[in-house]
Amino acid sequence: MSPLCVPHLSPPPSCPICLCTPFNIDVKRPQIFLGPQEAQFGYKVLQHAAGEQKLMLVGAPWDGTADNRKGDVYKCIVGGESNSTCAKVNLGDTALQNVSKQIKNMHFGMTLMDNKDDGFVVRNFCTNESQSQTHTSQCFPCVCLAGCSTYMDIVIVLDGSNSIYPWYEVQNFLSNILNKFFIDPDQIQVGVLQYGEIAVHEWKLNDYQTAEEVVEAAKNISRQEGRETRTAFAIHEACSEAFSPENGGREGATKLMIVVTDGESHDGEELPEALEECEKRNVTRYAIAVLGHYIRRQKDPDSFINEIKYIASDPDEKYFFNVTDEAALNDIVDALGDRIFSLEGTHEYSSFELEMSQIGFSIHLLEDGILFGTVGAYDWDGAVLKESRNGQIIPPRQAFEKEFPLELKNHAAYLGYTVSSIKLRNGKWLYVAGAPRFKHKGKVILFEMSNSGSVAISQALIGEQIGSYFGSEVCPVDVNGDGITDVLLVAAPMYLGAQNKETGRVYIYKVGQVNTRLVSNGTLQADKKPQDSRFGYSLAAVSDLNHDGFNDVVVGAPLEDNHRGAVYVYHGNRGTIMPQYKQVSDGGSPYASASCLKQTQKPHVIRKGKKKVLVDVVLENKKENAYNTTLRLWFSSNLHFASLTQLKVECTAPSAHTRSCSVSYPVFQSGAKVRIARMLYALGAGSVTQWEGCRQSDDSLESNETLADNTAQPFAYVLYEPDLFLSSESALNRYEVNAVGTFPNGVGPEFRTTVKVQNLGCYTVGNLSVSMYLPAAAYRNSFFLSVTRIIADNVSVTCILQNLTEATPRHPGVHPVHPEELMHADKLNCSNSWCQVVTCEVARLARNSEVSIRLLRVIHEDFFWTVSSGGWEEAAPSLLTPSFSLQTILEIIQPKRIPISLWILIGSIIGGLLLLALIIFCLWKVGGSVERLRKCSL
Repeated sequence: MSPLCVPHLSPPPSCPICLCTPFNIDVKRPQIFLGPQEAQFGYKVLQHAAGEQKLMLVGAPWDGTADNRKGDVYKCIVGGESNSTCAKVNLGDTALQNVSKQIKNMHFGMTLMDNKDDGFVVRNFCTNESQSQTHTSQCFPCVCLAGCSTYMDIVIVLDGSNSIYPWYEVQNFLSNILNKFFIDPDQIQVGVLQYGEIAVHEWKLNDYQTAEEVVEAAKNISRQEGRETRTAFAIHEACSEAFSPENGGREGATKLMIVVTDGESHDGEELPEALEECEKRNVTRYAIAVLGHYIRRQKDPDSFINEIKYIASDPDEKYFFNVTDEAALNDIVDALGDRIFSLEGTHEYSSFELEMSQIGFSIHLLEDGILFGTVGAYDWDGAVLKESRNGQIIPPRQAFEKEFPLELKNHAAYLGYTVSSIKLRNGKWLYVAGAPRFKHKGKVILFEMSNSGSVAISQALIGEQIGSYFGSEVCPVDVNGDGITDVLLVAAPMYLGAQNKETGRVYIYKVGQVNTRLVSNGTLQADKKPQDSRFGYSLAAVSDLNHDGFNDVVVGAPLEDNHRGAVYVYHGNRGTIMPQYKQVSDGGSPYASASCLKQTQKPHVIRKGKKKVLVDVVLENKKENAYNTTLRLWFSSNLHFASLTQLKVECTAPSAHTRSCSVSYPVFQSGAKVRIARMLYALGAGSVTQWEGCRQSDDSLESNETLADNTAQPFAYVLYEPDLFLSSESALNRYEVNAVGTFPNGVGPEFRTTVKVQNLGCYTVGNLSVSMYLPAAAYRNSFFLSVTRIIADNVSVTCILQNLTEATPRHPGVHPVHPEELMHADKLNCSNSWCQVVTCEVARLARNSEVSIRLLRVIHEDFFWTVSSGGWEEAAPSLLTPSFSLQTILEIIQPKRIPISLWILIGSIIGGLLLLALIIFCLWKVGGSVERLRKCSL
């Protein structure tokens, strides 16, 4: 017998049936491969077949010791135990065994690709799994443009005379620039020579092996002092002695000298001889002029600057620096570091073009070779490189000038972040490369490339939103399996969706049937819940999962569901990809599952007026007659029995959460199906759980072998909608700015804003977050309002005031108003000023209770003193939760000053005097007339 109990979360009398959705992928019995977390095990994965063996290859690019992260690949057998361990392939040892120079931090395993020839490609190397050794007969030579070591000897010639001051700024500069170098016996060595009247080797090139040791030594350098600055002598000593093998100099290493001085040399006549010695030994010279001594003494530095330019290698704009004082040395650290790295070029290519290419960042297997993405090439504008048996094809920078103008060369477009190819119906292949940072919106180009390196760009796809990283991932899809590309998917994983969340977006482009152009065909639809999912961070075309004859696509969203991650499955259909996903395989437990085939259900939200559950109970006898059949039902503690509609059965209540019913007593006939009862439950406020459900178990006179299917337990996960009331009250709604000097420090009196949150519902609310956005600062962080204190009346409330400097980068679209433009802004809010963010976490808010949060703030009157008279509304605070929001307004008024002209003042005085004289004259005349009348009457 198989009882069936169907729960409903809708109010009576509706009675929907259980909806079931079949899965394409079994998510109930996953096989889990375990590896070292510190090695970033799982950074890349690849399904691979080696003969009859099915493998999962897992990249671990941080595998190795702390000082040498060679990286590696782990081999995991598919089809074994559910939780399996994996064996390391030891590619780092095998692939580099014939390399004479020690290479560190190669990070094998960042990129994996199947070469369809019983082998696979790992970043730059090919291997054959069946032989477990480097396999060169079926793949291509190692491409070494970005992974090769920087081989350089650097000597810093440091002026330690009396005039250079303060010395600790020079020490800070040394520490910062040394941290830029890859200090290692096989990469960069650094020595320091300090001079004044004499020259002293502070340390030789081979004295220290790591950056930490060199930086610590730099902190302990004391100034040599001296009344003379013998720069020529120091340079000659550095070129002739400091780079010698006795002092650690290496044959074949690039020789570089950095001269730092603050005054003209006392032996300037010897400079030509010293520089000639440097030229003989191929020493490249950077020269830094520190002008602090000249500025402090108000001396003309022109002759000093000319001397330092003479010391520097040509051209001056590349090898010469000047700073205003010793503290400003730290401002040129980044620029100096970049220029130094530009020296380490290969013989075939010009300086600072391919040295930092990061080749292997992305790779794609072609029919005649491998296409590499080189995101760091050409000052991080990026490029591509093709490696085949015919050699390397490296397009020059000008080849992509049409779509990547040279005037934007310092904008770091990252071309080659992802690479791929598509095949057209005319048999032609087009290469695809993404540049996710082009003009900050991203771009994808489709192009042809000849063996000479010339490029013909067929089409360019442009992103629609700044910062979305459009083109960071592309995926060509052959939907019908005919060998022709039907669809190109382009991801923008950082696309901002609702509520400014990085939801991500994947664009669908159909490959044209007649011409070769791609046509936009909408986007893939993901979960509509606003969350930081980064949907589209990874894309993959997979074989036909649902056996409908069309290939499918899977899309990764690694941050979905609070960083647990999710994988979406989309089906192909007649030359395109259906935009609605068919399955989501989550990394945690975002959905609850019940035993109805393979049903999935999102949590039901319990709202006002929907607090009742209707349960229909049906019992069926699938075999022989059953005797003395009884059905027992148990229901969860948050369900309270409300009513029972009995149908030909008698039910009793052994306990508060149990019902027992006798079915067709004494005989329940074979094949009979009885609808036993319709029960109504009310969700109670006394017990709040994350799920609700009932369990049914029937019993009769039967053998133990048939008891397995006598129990059913449907359940549903629930969420409880809070009934919150949010209010705010401010002690100050209107404020008039006082005259200058009223408050000596420019800060007005403190005022209070009270925010109150009340729980009017029947359930306790936990983990409640209240965020208050308080406009605080204008252009250049000029404060006009600031928070002084935050007071909460409940110990369960924890409030944090976010630092304004931390909040600034999170709102790149904010354009703070300038004080001079304040008259044109009638309201200051978070769109035209920087906001302080106060976030209060309420751990527990019981029903019928409330919490109050008091914000104490002050008005910075000095901000408004510099502004013409006017009035402004400051929207504060703005309180936001997913369901509730509230704004309060503070009006700030500045008294209007009306200027009075001097001529108006003089005219008024004269007019007043004339009027007074006229009145006096009239009174005198009237008085005389009265006197004459009085005499006449006498």
